[in-house]
Amino acid sequence: MGKLTGKLEFAAAWSFREALRNGGAETKLSMVLMGLGNIVHKQVAKGLIYMAIEAAYVVFMIMTGFHCISMLGSLGTVGQQVVWDEVNQVYLYTKGDQSVLILLYGVAVLFLTVLMAAAWHGAVKSAYKAECLDKAGKHVNNFAEDLKSLLHENLYRLFMTPPLTFIFGFTVLPLIFMICMAFTNYSKIDNHLVLFDWVGLDNFRALFDSSSILGSTFWSVLSWTLVWAFFATFTNYIFGMILAIAINRKETKAKGFWRFCFVLSCAVPMFVSLLIMRTMLQPNGAVNVLLRNIGLIGVDASLPFFTNPTWARVTIIVINIWVGVPYTLLQLTGVLQSIPADVYEAARVDGANAFQTFFKITLPYMLYITTPYLIATFTGNVNNFNVIYLLSGGDPVTDLASTAGKTDLLVTWLYKLTIDKQYYNIGAVIGILTFIILAVGALLTYRNSKSYKDEEAF
Repeated sequence: MGKLTGKLEFAAAWSFREALRNGGAETKLSMVLMGLGNIVHKQVAKGLIYMAIEAAYVVFMIMTGFHCISMLGSLGTVGQQVVWDEVNQVYLYTKGDQSVLILLYGVAVLFLTVLMAAAWHGAVKSAYKAECLDKAGKHVNNFAEDLKSLLHENLYRLFMTPPLTFIFGFTVLPLIFMICMAFTNYSKIDNHLVLFDWVGLDNFRALFDSSSILGSTFWSVLSWTLVWAFFATFTNYIFGMILAIAINRKETKAKGFWRFCFVLSCAVPMFVSLLIMRTMLQPNGAVNVLLRNIGLIGVDASLPFFTNPTWARVTIIVINIWVGVPYTLLQLTGVLQSIPADVYEAARVDGANAFQTFFKITLPYMLYITTPYLIATFTGNVNNFNVIYLLSGGDPVTDLASTAGKTDLLVTWLYKLTIDKQYYNIGAVIGILTFIILAVGALLTYRNSKSYKDEEAF
């Protein structure tokens, strides 16, 4: 135990701060020439790799990198021009600056610089570690031993490096690019699709200005998104809970059969079910035709399932109940079956009736277990693109000047703004605001729930 403690304390001393404070000349020179300290202390291959990385970065920055960063300030100034060729008697198009590529390359170079800083930090620590081991008379690993350590004590680095690389390359970098786009005028407006500029917070101000068409649309879509997410989450939860409790009762016969009946709809892909329902609820769909044939509505009449704003919103919520309740049923069935039976027995002995048992035992236990599930479901419903887009497509549109329909969520409106209207800057702003609303809301809700505060409650 004493040897292990000493080894841990010795390893803890290989920090970057200690390297700056107590490192030798070779370690401090490694801050300028990466890998020098490793070469001095018999880690030649490792030191040469660090030097090669630094040399490649310096060459890249001189050849391309500094130019990319310098262009970030203006995002390009030279537009495409038409020049008359006197010799061939034709018009030639000269290639101008492309702001999208300038922004992308600039962000990528900055991102590469951050990775280089991390490599520089690791190189200094590695040089100081080699120095400490060498001065203490301990063994300093050669390159082959470092590679072999990736299969033992450093196995986590071998397994975590590839996924982290993909996460940063295909998730973090595009997110940073999108965030930067929110501060530009990159849109079809005034033909800023090729050459655009930084506009600061102008996009955010335009979106929050309720007196403008864009601002009023944003607040309308945001309010409906929150209303939809609330009802879509809690109607599924309540009806799923009722079904789960009813089927899980001791008096219920053939429990497996009833679960099978309700869960059968899960076997059909959701997009197929939604498209079928959309077809059936059209003005001349199966439902309206059936109602006409049995005389419940007029011969030329039809129920406005997707043509009236209120009807469309209620219809979508009801269909979402039908689609989502089976999944909630499965979730809550497992929770119900995990409640200890002796708790119910003790409640019956104390004279508790069914309502008291439900509100004092079943409901608190279910909410305690499923609070993270409810938060995740609410977040998913805010971004529930499939149900809205496949059922109503965001329709009906009652204001032709607006870019959103009465059933559009923030995510479907973002899709229309970017794909249909090419308002990429506004789409980026909506994406940022959606993330902030969901992240802050989910964090505050979870931290104030019993699932977080009282882990030993059940």
